[in-house]
Amino acid sequence: MARMEANVNTALVPESALADLAVAFPAASRVFRRHGLDYCCHGRRPVSEACAERGLDASALLAEVSAEARASSDGESWSDRPLAEVVERIVSWYHARLRTELPLLLQMARKVEAVHAEKETVPAGLAAHLESLSQTLLDHLDKEEEGLFPMLVSGRGGQPAPTVNALEREHEDVALALQKTRALTTDLVPPAEACTTWRALYLRLDELEAEVMEHVHLENNVLFRRALSAAL
Repeated sequence: MARMEANVNTALVPESALADLAVAFPAASRVFRRHGLDYCCHGRRPVSEACAERGLDASALLAEVSAEARASSDGESWSDRPLAEVVERIVSWYHARLRTELPLLLQMARKVEAVHAEKETVPAGLAAHLESLSQTLLDHLDKEEEGLFPMLVSGRGGQPAPTVNALEREHEDVALALQKTRALTTDLVPPAEACTTWRALYLRLDELEAEVMEHVHLENNVLFRRALSAAL
């Protein structure tokens, strides 16, 4: 396959890491998610390894990334933005979205379970799971906004590695929670008898998953890596 260089000199080749491609080619994240490839928490794996694990053809996947990148004009690259801008983006968009969306999703899940309790296909336990996930995520946001982020924005130094490592472990827990969400909802596919609220809930949970993956990717593979590099 021909090499296609991004602005950070990352080539579209099987040896490149998922995370590096997602940083260099923002459109790549959509392709990876379509094929069930974790580019945020496990993004350090090369494309060849990730594709082999999923039974995918690496060359075909990279061709898809190339086509998506050429067709897309809405992808933003944050790899060379000032850290303060990256932090502002995370807080004002991703954190704000979670604080707004999580209570609404929990309300919808409770309604679906209550109204359709007698149906075998009801996502039993989903509301309790989302309540736990919401608390985990909100606590995580507070830790970032009150701890690491002020340190990075102020430029006052310090050793971010212990905090970064702890936050990355929490990202792993969130990834597992998203997998459980899919297990409770038959992979976010509503049954034929699902009402409008039920279907809307699954659509919004799918959107939540996409945004959380983008959010974690921006932190793990852009913000955290740059913060650790600057601290060396």
